Amino acid sequence: MWAMLSRPLFLGSEIYRGSSYGPSHPLRVPRVSTVIDLARALGWLGPDQYMTSPRAKPAALTAWHTPDYIAALQRAEATQEARPEDIARHHIGTVSNPVYPEIYRRPATAAGASILAGELLADGGIIHSPAGGTHHGMPDRASGFCYLNDAVLAILSLRAHGARRIAYIDIDAHHGDGVEFAFGADPECILISVHQEKRWPGTGTLADDGGGHSHNLPVPRGLNDTEFAYILNELILPKVTRFAPDAIVLQCGADAVEEDPLSHLELSNNAHWSAVAALMGLAPRLLVLGGGGYNPWSVGRLWTGVWAVLNGHPIPERLPPEPEAVLRALEFKGNRRGRNPPEHWFTTLRDAPRPGPIRDEIRHGVGVLIRRDT
Repeated sequence: MWAMLSRPLFLGSEIYRGSSYGPSHPLRVPRVSTVIDLARALGWLGPDQYMTSPRAKPAALTAWHTPDYIAALQRAEATQEARPEDIARHHIGTVSNPVYPEIYRRPATAAGASILAGELLADGGIIHSPAGGTHHGMPDRASGFCYLNDAVLAILSLRAHGARRIAYIDIDAHHGDGVEFAFGADPECILISVHQEKRWPGTGTLADDGGGHSHNLPVPRGLNDTEFAYILNELILPKVTRFAPDAIVLQCGADAVEEDPLSHLELSNNAHWSAVAALMGLAPRLLVLGGGGYNPWSVGRLWTGVWAVLNGHPIPERLPPEPEAVLRALEFKGNRRGRNPPEHWFTTLRDAPRPGPIRDEIRHGVGVLIRRDT
Protein backbone atom coordinates (compact mmCIF):
# COMPACT_ATOMS: atom_id res chain seq x y z
CA MET A 1 0.00 0.00 0.00
CA TRP A 2 1.26 3.47 -0.92
CA ALA A 3 1.48 6.16 1.74
CA MET A 4 -0.44 9.40 1.34
CA LEU A 5 1.20 11.56 -1.28
CA SER A 6 2.97 14.44 0.43
CA ARG A 7 3.11 16.52 -2.77
CA PRO A 8 1.15 16.49 -6.01
CA LEU A 9 2.34 13.87 -8.47
CA PHE A 10 2.53 14.23 -12.26
CA LEU A 11 1.98 11.08 -14.33
CA GLY A 12 3.39 11.31 -17.85
CA SER A 13 5.22 9.40 -20.56
CA GLU A 14 7.49 10.01 -23.52
CA ILE A 15 5.13 7.99 -25.73
CA TYR A 16 3.17 11.19 -26.39
CA ARG A 17 6.20 12.98 -27.83
CA GLY A 18 5.88 12.79 -31.58
CA SER A 19 2.80 10.57 -31.50
CA SER A 20 0.05 11.83 -33.79
CA TYR A 21 -3.32 10.66 -35.06
CA GLY A 22 -2.28 11.81 -38.53
CA PRO A 23 -1.43 15.06 -40.37
CA SER A 24 -5.05 16.19 -40.83
CA HIS A 25 -6.51 15.01 -37.52
CA PRO A 26 -7.21 17.49 -34.68
CA LEU A 27 -4.94 15.40 -32.44
CA ARG A 28 -1.94 15.96 -34.68
CA VAL A 29 -0.69 18.57 -32.21
CA PRO A 30 1.71 18.01 -29.28
CA ARG A 31 0.02 18.36 -25.90
CA VAL A 32 1.36 16.30 -22.97
CA SER A 33 4.98 16.67 -24.06
CA THR A 34 4.52 20.45 -24.14
CA VAL A 35 3.21 20.46 -20.57
CA ILE A 36 6.14 18.36 -19.38
CA ASP A 37 8.64 20.60 -21.14
CA LEU A 38 7.05 23.82 -19.90
CA ALA A 39 6.77 22.62 -16.30
CA ARG A 40 10.38 21.48 -16.28
CA ALA A 41 11.59 24.70 -17.90
CA LEU A 42 9.81 26.66 -15.17
CA GLY A 43 11.43 24.53 -12.44
CA TRP A 44 8.09 23.11 -11.38
CA LEU A 45 8.60 19.43 -12.24
CA GLY A 46 11.53 17.73 -10.57
CA PRO A 47 12.11 13.97 -10.58
CA ASP A 48 10.53 13.65 -7.13
CA GLN A 49 7.14 14.74 -8.52
CA TYR A 50 7.22 12.98 -11.89
CA MET A 51 6.36 9.34 -12.50
CA THR A 52 6.36 7.56 -15.83
CA SER A 53 3.00 5.99 -16.48
CA PRO A 54 2.88 2.23 -16.94
CA ARG A 55 1.06 0.75 -19.89
CA ALA A 56 -2.11 -0.94 -18.71
CA LYS A 57 -2.21 -4.67 -19.37
CA PRO A 58 -5.15 -6.06 -21.36
CA ALA A 59 -6.58 -7.78 -18.29
CA ALA A 60 -6.73 -4.45 -16.45
CA LEU A 61 -8.48 -2.79 -19.38
CA THR A 62 -11.18 -5.46 -19.40
CA ALA A 63 -12.38 -4.12 -16.07
CA TRP A 64 -14.66 -2.09 -18.37
CA HIS A 65 -13.74 -2.77 -21.99
CA THR A 66 -14.55 -6.01 -23.77
CA PRO A 67 -11.75 -8.49 -24.49
CA ASP A 68 -12.68 -8.54 -28.19
CA TYR A 69 -12.28 -4.78 -28.42
CA ILE A 70 -8.88 -4.79 -26.68
CA ALA A 71 -7.75 -7.54 -29.03
CA ALA A 72 -8.94 -5.50 -32.02
CA LEU A 73 -6.87 -2.48 -30.88
CA GLN A 74 -3.79 -4.64 -30.46
CA ARG A 75 -4.33 -6.23 -33.86
CA ALA A 76 -4.78 -2.83 -35.52
CA GLU A 77 -1.51 -1.61 -34.03
CA ALA A 78 0.36 -4.73 -35.12
CA THR A 79 -0.93 -4.64 -38.72
CA GLN A 80 -1.54 -0.87 -39.05
CA GLU A 81 -4.93 -1.50 -40.54
CA ALA A 82 -8.44 -2.20 -39.34
CA ARG A 83 -10.44 -5.14 -40.56
CA PRO A 84 -13.83 -4.28 -42.07
CA GLU A 85 -15.54 -6.00 -39.15
CA ASP A 86 -13.48 -3.97 -36.69
CA ILE A 87 -14.47 -0.74 -38.39
CA ALA A 88 -18.13 -1.73 -38.27
CA ARG A 89 -18.18 -3.06 -34.72
CA HIS A 90 -15.42 -1.18 -32.91
CA HIS A 91 -15.27 2.09 -34.90
CA ILE A 92 -11.50 1.93 -35.31
CA GLY A 93 -10.07 2.91 -38.67
CA THR A 94 -12.57 5.74 -39.12
CA VAL A 95 -11.85 9.40 -39.83
CA SER A 96 -12.35 10.31 -36.17
CA ASN A 97 -10.64 7.23 -34.73
CA PRO A 98 -7.91 6.37 -37.23
CA VAL A 99 -5.34 3.62 -37.14
CA TYR A 100 -1.98 5.18 -36.23
CA PRO A 101 1.31 3.71 -35.00
CA GLU A 102 0.49 3.78 -31.27
CA ILE A 103 -3.25 3.09 -31.51
CA TYR A 104 -3.07 0.62 -28.61
CA ARG A 105 0.03 1.64 -26.66
CA ARG A 106 -0.80 5.34 -26.37
CA PRO A 107 -4.33 4.99 -24.90
CA ALA A 108 -3.20 2.02 -22.81
CA THR A 109 -0.53 4.26 -21.30
CA ALA A 110 -3.06 6.96 -20.41
CA ALA A 111 -5.32 4.25 -18.97
CA GLY A 112 -2.37 2.85 -17.04
CA ALA A 113 -1.88 6.27 -15.43
CA SER A 114 -5.51 6.47 -14.38
CA ILE A 115 -5.49 2.96 -12.96
CA LEU A 116 -2.25 3.63 -11.09
CA ALA A 117 -3.68 6.91 -9.79
CA GLY A 118 -6.45 5.04 -8.02
CA GLU A 119 -3.84 2.99 -6.20
CA LEU A 120 -1.51 5.89 -5.44
CA LEU A 121 -4.38 7.92 -4.00
CA ALA A 122 -5.52 5.16 -1.64
CA ASP A 123 -4.48 7.20 1.39
CA GLY A 124 -5.06 10.63 -0.14
CA GLY A 125 -3.27 13.16 -2.26
CA ILE A 126 -3.31 14.94 -5.62
CA ILE A 127 -2.37 13.60 -9.05
CA HIS A 128 -2.28 15.35 -12.43
CA SER A 129 -2.45 13.14 -15.52
CA PRO A 130 -2.96 15.40 -18.53
CA ALA A 131 -2.92 12.46 -20.96
CA GLY A 132 -6.15 11.23 -19.39
CA GLY A 133 -9.69 12.44 -19.79
CA THR A 134 -10.71 10.26 -22.76
CA HIS A 135 -14.33 10.46 -21.69
CA HIS A 136 -16.07 9.28 -24.88
CA GLY A 137 -14.63 5.76 -25.05
CA MET A 138 -17.24 2.98 -24.84
CA PRO A 139 -16.85 -0.62 -23.64
CA ASP A 140 -16.76 -2.12 -27.12
CA ARG A 141 -15.85 0.78 -29.40
CA ALA A 142 -13.83 3.90 -29.93
CA SER A 143 -15.66 7.20 -29.96
CA GLY A 144 -14.73 10.85 -30.40
CA PHE A 145 -10.93 10.36 -30.63
CA CYS A 146 -11.10 8.16 -27.49
CA TYR A 147 -10.08 4.52 -27.83
CA LEU A 148 -10.24 3.68 -24.13
CA ASN A 149 -12.07 5.41 -21.30
CA ASP A 150 -9.38 6.11 -18.73
CA ALA A 151 -11.76 8.23 -16.63
CA VAL A 152 -14.03 5.23 -16.08
CA LEU A 153 -11.01 3.06 -15.30
CA ALA A 154 -9.80 5.69 -12.81
CA ILE A 155 -13.10 5.64 -10.96
CA LEU A 156 -13.07 1.84 -10.85
CA SER A 157 -9.50 1.90 -9.54
CA LEU A 158 -10.33 4.51 -6.88
CA ARG A 159 -13.21 2.28 -5.82
CA ALA A 160 -10.94 -0.75 -5.64
CA HIS A 161 -8.63 1.19 -3.31
CA GLY A 162 -11.12 2.44 -0.79
CA ALA A 163 -12.88 5.47 -2.26
CA ARG A 164 -16.60 4.76 -2.44
CA ARG A 165 -18.23 8.13 -3.05
CA ILE A 166 -16.77 9.77 -6.15
CA ALA A 167 -17.55 13.12 -7.75
CA TYR A 168 -16.75 13.35 -11.45
CA ILE A 169 -16.62 16.91 -12.79
CA ASP A 170 -16.25 17.47 -16.53
CA ILE A 171 -15.56 20.94 -17.97
CA ASP A 172 -14.62 19.81 -21.47
CA ALA A 173 -16.50 21.48 -24.34
CA HIS A 174 -18.06 18.08 -25.13
CA HIS A 175 -20.33 15.97 -22.94
CA GLY A 176 -18.64 13.04 -21.19
CA ASP A 177 -21.06 10.44 -22.54
CA GLY A 178 -18.86 7.41 -21.85
CA VAL A 179 -18.50 8.22 -18.16
CA GLU A 180 -22.22 8.86 -17.88
CA PHE A 181 -22.91 5.52 -19.56
CA ALA A 182 -20.79 3.84 -16.91
CA PHE A 183 -21.83 5.69 -13.76
CA GLY A 184 -24.91 7.82 -14.45
CA ALA A 185 -27.13 5.47 -12.45
CA ASP A 186 -24.61 4.85 -9.65
CA PRO A 187 -25.89 6.32 -6.35
CA GLU A 188 -22.34 6.61 -5.02
CA CYS A 189 -21.26 8.82 -7.91
CA ILE A 190 -22.24 12.34 -8.79
CA LEU A 191 -21.48 13.47 -12.32
CA ILE A 192 -21.50 17.14 -13.30
CA SER A 193 -20.79 18.07 -16.91
CA VAL A 194 -20.61 21.61 -18.33
CA HIS A 195 -20.41 21.48 -22.13
CA GLN A 196 -21.44 23.34 -25.25
CA GLU A 197 -25.03 22.71 -26.25
CA LYS A 198 -25.92 21.04 -29.56
CA ARG A 199 -22.34 19.85 -29.92
CA TRP A 200 -21.14 16.34 -30.69
CA PRO A 201 -21.97 13.74 -29.29
CA GLY A 202 -25.42 15.31 -28.87
CA THR A 203 -25.99 13.87 -25.40
CA GLY A 204 -26.07 15.59 -22.03
CA THR A 205 -29.21 17.67 -22.37
CA LEU A 206 -30.51 19.56 -19.37
CA ALA A 207 -33.23 16.93 -18.91
CA ASP A 208 -30.76 14.03 -19.11
CA ASP A 209 -29.96 12.76 -15.64
CA GLY A 210 -28.02 9.74 -16.89
CA GLY A 211 -30.10 7.35 -14.83
CA GLY A 212 -30.45 9.57 -11.80
CA HIS A 213 -27.07 10.93 -10.76
CA SER A 214 -25.86 13.09 -13.64
CA HIS A 215 -26.17 16.86 -13.73
CA ASN A 216 -25.74 18.06 -17.30
CA LEU A 217 -25.46 21.75 -18.08
CA PRO A 218 -25.34 22.42 -21.83
CA VAL A 219 -24.27 26.03 -22.31
CA PRO A 220 -24.71 28.33 -25.32
CA ARG A 221 -21.93 29.59 -27.53
CA GLY A 222 -19.77 32.30 -26.09
CA LEU A 223 -19.60 31.06 -22.49
CA ASN A 224 -17.54 33.67 -20.63
CA ASP A 225 -15.51 33.69 -17.43
CA THR A 226 -18.23 35.43 -15.42
CA GLU A 227 -20.77 32.80 -16.42
CA PHE A 228 -18.36 30.00 -15.59
CA ALA A 229 -17.71 31.50 -12.15
CA TYR A 230 -21.47 31.59 -11.59
CA ILE A 231 -21.76 27.92 -12.58
CA LEU A 232 -18.83 26.97 -10.38
CA ASN A 233 -20.03 28.84 -7.29
CA GLU A 234 -23.77 28.25 -7.59
CA LEU A 235 -23.85 24.70 -8.96
CA ILE A 236 -20.62 22.71 -8.92
CA LEU A 237 -19.20 23.59 -5.52
CA PRO A 238 -22.49 23.30 -3.56
CA LYS A 239 -23.32 19.97 -5.24
CA VAL A 240 -19.88 18.51 -4.54
CA THR A 241 -19.81 19.82 -0.97
CA ARG A 242 -23.22 18.35 -0.23
CA PHE A 243 -22.22 15.01 -1.74
CA ALA A 244 -19.07 14.83 0.46
CA PRO A 245 -17.03 12.62 -1.87
CA ASP A 246 -14.11 10.41 -0.95
CA ALA A 247 -12.49 11.36 -4.25
CA ILE A 248 -12.87 13.93 -7.01
CA VAL A 249 -11.99 13.27 -10.63
CA LEU A 250 -11.83 16.49 -12.67
CA GLN A 251 -11.81 16.17 -16.44
CA CYS A 252 -10.15 19.46 -17.37
CA GLY A 253 -10.55 19.51 -21.15
CA ALA A 254 -8.84 22.54 -22.68
CA ASP A 255 -11.22 22.87 -25.62
CA ALA A 256 -13.60 25.22 -23.81
CA VAL A 257 -11.24 28.18 -24.15
CA GLU A 258 -11.74 30.80 -26.83
CA GLU A 259 -8.68 29.81 -28.90
CA ASP A 260 -9.77 26.21 -29.47
CA PRO A 261 -10.72 25.38 -33.08
CA LEU A 262 -13.36 22.74 -32.28
CA SER A 263 -15.70 24.65 -29.96
CA HIS A 264 -17.40 28.02 -29.77
CA LEU A 265 -16.94 28.85 -26.10
CA GLU A 266 -14.97 31.89 -24.95
CA LEU A 267 -13.39 31.05 -21.62
CA SER A 268 -9.90 32.06 -20.61
CA ASN A 269 -7.69 29.51 -18.93
CA ASN A 270 -8.37 31.34 -15.65
CA ALA A 271 -11.77 29.61 -15.58
CA HIS A 272 -10.23 26.15 -15.53
CA TRP A 273 -7.65 27.15 -12.95
CA SER A 274 -10.37 28.55 -10.69
CA ALA A 275 -12.19 25.21 -10.83
CA VAL A 276 -9.01 23.32 -9.92
CA ALA A 277 -8.30 25.65 -6.99
CA ALA A 278 -11.86 25.49 -5.68
CA LEU A 279 -12.12 21.69 -5.82
CA MET A 280 -8.76 20.99 -4.18
CA GLY A 281 -10.01 21.03 -0.62
CA LEU A 282 -13.32 19.22 -1.07
CA ALA A 283 -12.09 15.61 -0.95
CA PRO A 284 -9.00 13.80 0.37
CA ARG A 285 -8.23 12.47 -3.12
CA LEU A 286 -8.06 14.60 -6.28
CA LEU A 287 -7.24 13.35 -9.77
CA VAL A 288 -7.04 16.00 -12.49
CA LEU A 289 -7.19 14.63 -16.03
CA GLY A 290 -6.77 16.34 -19.38
CA GLY A 291 -9.29 15.81 -22.16
CA GLY A 292 -10.02 17.82 -25.28
CA GLY A 293 -7.90 20.66 -26.57
CA TYR A 294 -6.70 21.12 -30.13
CA ASN A 295 -4.63 24.30 -30.16
CA PRO A 296 -1.12 23.37 -28.97
CA TRP A 297 -0.44 26.73 -27.33
CA SER A 298 -3.72 27.01 -25.42
CA VAL A 299 -3.54 23.37 -24.26
CA GLY A 300 0.08 23.55 -23.14
CA ARG A 301 -0.40 26.82 -21.31
CA LEU A 302 -3.64 25.73 -19.64
CA TRP A 303 -2.48 22.34 -18.36
CA THR A 304 0.86 23.73 -17.20
CA GLY A 305 -1.13 26.29 -15.24
CA VAL A 306 -3.18 23.48 -13.72
CA TRP A 307 0.04 21.98 -12.40
CA ALA A 308 1.02 25.38 -11.00
CA VAL A 309 -2.30 25.71 -9.18
CA LEU A 310 -2.05 22.22 -7.71
CA ASN A 311 1.38 23.07 -6.30
CA GLY A 312 0.74 26.66 -5.27
CA HIS A 313 3.29 28.05 -7.71
CA PRO A 314 2.77 31.71 -8.64
CA ILE A 315 2.31 32.12 -12.38
CA PRO A 316 4.80 34.66 -13.76
CA GLU A 317 3.50 37.64 -15.70
CA ARG A 318 6.20 37.09 -18.30
CA LEU A 319 7.78 33.72 -18.99
CA PRO A 320 11.54 33.30 -18.65
CA PRO A 321 13.48 32.55 -21.86
CA GLU A 322 13.53 28.74 -21.54
CA PRO A 323 9.75 28.14 -21.30
CA GLU A 324 9.20 30.85 -23.90
CA ALA A 325 11.44 28.86 -26.24
CA VAL A 326 9.28 25.78 -25.68
CA LEU A 327 6.21 27.69 -26.84
CA ARG A 328 7.97 29.35 -29.79
CA ALA A 329 9.03 25.91 -31.04
CA LEU A 330 5.41 24.74 -31.46
CA GLU A 331 3.68 24.59 -34.82
CA PHE A 332 0.00 24.48 -35.73
CA LYS A 333 0.01 23.66 -39.42
CA GLY A 334 -3.16 23.78 -41.43
CA ASN A 335 -4.97 26.17 -39.09
CA ARG A 336 -5.40 29.91 -39.51
CA ARG A 337 -4.60 30.53 -35.83
CA GLY A 338 -1.32 28.73 -36.26
CA ARG A 339 -0.22 30.94 -39.13
CA ASN A 340 -0.23 34.14 -37.08
CA PRO A 341 -0.12 33.28 -33.38
CA PRO A 342 -0.31 36.31 -31.07
CA GLU A 343 2.77 37.18 -29.07
CA HIS A 344 1.20 36.38 -25.70
CA TRP A 345 0.93 32.70 -26.67
CA PHE A 346 4.74 32.63 -26.45
CA THR A 347 5.38 34.92 -23.49
CA THR A 348 2.68 34.11 -20.93
CA LEU A 349 0.76 31.25 -19.38
CA ARG A 350 -2.22 33.26 -18.16
CA ASP A 351 -4.85 34.54 -20.56
CA ALA A 352 -6.43 37.94 -20.07
CA PRO A 353 -9.77 37.43 -18.26
CA ARG A 354 -12.84 37.19 -20.46
CA PRO A 355 -15.73 38.56 -18.38
CA GLY A 356 -19.24 39.22 -19.61
CA PRO A 357 -22.92 39.22 -18.68
CA ILE A 358 -24.60 36.16 -17.20
CA ARG A 359 -27.25 35.18 -19.72
CA ASP A 360 -30.73 34.01 -18.82
CA GLU A 361 -30.08 30.57 -20.34
CA ILE A 362 -27.23 30.02 -17.89
CA ARG A 363 -29.29 31.11 -14.88
CA HIS A 364 -32.17 28.89 -15.97
CA GLY A 365 -30.02 25.80 -16.46
CA VAL A 366 -28.23 26.25 -13.15
CA GLY A 367 -31.57 26.76 -11.40
CA VAL A 368 -32.98 23.53 -12.83
CA LEU A 369 -29.97 21.54 -11.65
CA ILE A 370 -29.87 23.17 -8.23
CA ARG A 371 -33.36 21.88 -7.62
CA ARG A 372 -32.44 18.36 -8.73
CA ASP A 373 -31.48 16.07 -5.87
CA THR A 374 -27.94 14.67 -5.82
